[in-house]
Amino acid sequence: MEHDKSKPITIVIVDDDQIDVRAITRALRKHRIDNPVDVAGNGVEAMDLLKGTNGVKPIAWPYIILLDLNMPKMNGLEFLEQVRNDESLHDTVIFVLTTSDDDRDKAKAYERHIAGYVVKSTVGKDFINLVSMIEKFVLTVSFQNK
Repeated sequence: MEHDKSKPITIVIVDDDQIDVRAITRALRKHRIDNPVDVAGNGVEAMDLLKGTNGVKPIAWPYIILLDLNMPKMNGLEFLEQVRNDESLHDTVIFVLTTSDDDRDKAKAYERHIAGYVVKSTVGKDFINLVSMIEKFVLTVSFQNK
């Protein structure tokens, strides 16, 4: 079964840098992507948001995640590991948007089945490409109901 296209896809930003969060949300608005946006400051907060734990109201399906790798408490790779090992979350669409240009981080992220990897320092053209990918996901990808 496909998700109801009238129900907007939420964009979840998992990043501890508030300046980056504002830049991402501004870029989404600039490209007329007006989907709901939720923010988590690290992997622990993101898991609470996805699962509705620790008194946090869970976000509704469908959603996609923009994930930073370098965060306190639970970093992005640890978060990816937990998501991929959780039966209710394992098929979540996740794009990595991070400062790490380390090939080992890229390999580890892709091993955990991410949809794309963008380095923040190349934010110009690559970021426009990321926003374009998100727009295509939002407009064309059919998500399975959970």
